[in-house]
Amino acid sequence: MNQDFKKEERLHSKKRIGELFSDGESFFIYPFKVVYHIAPEPSDYPVQLLISVSKNKFKQAVKRNRVKRLIREAYRKNKSTLYLQQNNTGGTLLIGLIYVANTIMDYHQIEKKIILILQRLKKRDEKGNR
Repeated sequence: MNQDFKKEERLHSKKRIGELFSDGESFFIYPFKVVYHIAPEPSDYPVQLLISVSKNKFKQAVKRNRVKRLIREAYRKNKSTLYLQQNNTGGTLLIGLIYVANTIMDYHQIEKKIILILQRLKKRDEKGNR
């Protein structure tokens, strides 16, 4: 599978972001609060991702951007299993990853957490489709 992370895979539509936070469900895997929602309208990409890092926790944009880069890279490398499953359902899975830690974790820790999050989303999606 292609391991790109294109602009179309990013969740940036205000309408869809509003839908995610108003209708979505959430769970917590430190250092992330995860909000997700399955939108009935399909898009070109079966999963769209929103990454948020609080300005209150990281005052310097350099640090916020570093955290977002680490999260994007970990997601990009591990998204394939979720994509394969979501292609079969028809809707679009909207995911919001909100980083809540006060310090910047190293890449390997973030990647482990992202893998756990993707596995949990995959399991919940399997339960929801039965």
